[in-house]
Amino acid sequence: MKSIEVRNLHKRYGDRVAVDDVSLDVKEGEIFGILGPNGAGKTTTVECIAGLRVPDSGSVSVAGFDPRVERDEVRRVLGVQLQSAALPDKITVAEALDLFASFYPSPAPWPELMDRMGLTGSRDTRFAKLSGGQKQRLSVALALVGKPKIAVLDELTTGLDPQARRDTWELIEQVRDSGVTIVLVTHFMEEAERLCDRLALIDAGKVVAVDSPSGLIERVSAEQRLRFRPSAPVDHAVLLALPEVTEVSATGGHVVVTGSGNLAQAVTLTLAQHGIVPNDLRIEQATLDDAFLALTGRKLS
Repeated sequence: MKSIEVRNLHKRYGDRVAVDDVSLDVKEGEIFGILGPNGAGKTTTVECIAGLRVPDSGSVSVAGFDPRVERDEVRRVLGVQLQSAALPDKITVAEALDLFASFYPSPAPWPELMDRMGLTGSRDTRFAKLSGGQKQRLSVALALVGKPKIAVLDELTTGLDPQARRDTWELIEQVRDSGVTIVLVTHFMEEAERLCDRLALIDAGKVVAVDSPSGLIERVSAEQRLRFRPSAPVDHAVLLALPEVTEVSATGGHVVVTGSGNLAQAVTLTLAQHGIVPNDLRIEQATLDDAFLALTGRKLS
């Protein structure tokens, strides 16, 4: 079942086209990523989905409701955490949750939500005194306090240190496991690959491709590379005889084997049969960076 349907969305600001014929579907229960560089049109797209901006043309359906004419219905099913969202410096965690809960006729019990987000120990801490990770957890809690079926999280981990970012990823997975469909806007490749069931790559306001992270990578190359330092000289012909292997080269004391399928298993088994140990073995595959470069002609930065 589709939670969100976007068809032929257009939005311009003066002479600049921010969103250019964007179409995408979000399935119920998935984490759907919108991935692209800053200025690609990601935030404008989700603001149109949330009813915070009116598109120039095209259509949006959120759980069957049109955000332009059924705003109250959309607010009941959609929770939003926007990149630009901010709270007054002096408001405490508890006050913010209590305030946002008052906006809904049947909100989630916010003390339980606060505990679930790991914020109980900070309930009386003012917003200005929270760490970056705590602010992001509060943002998620505020997006969920209305018990939405769908949550839009925009650049949730920007500015966080690596540990706080990984903690936030775990939190997002927990939210999805609780039954909430998530739209995750990001420009972090590792984040998209770790969390998203499917991704829309957006560049210059256009959807370039929609697929699973692995599907996008396979569009670029199904090839793998094994790099290792052999414990004894390797006869390249032995490895080239394997159906999984397409190329073998040597550089700087390392052997690099290119191929597909169960390449690592085939190569390591053959080496073992010849009494050779592949030291410092590394498996290198195409990445989302490679996919984005191949599909858009430029790196994501």
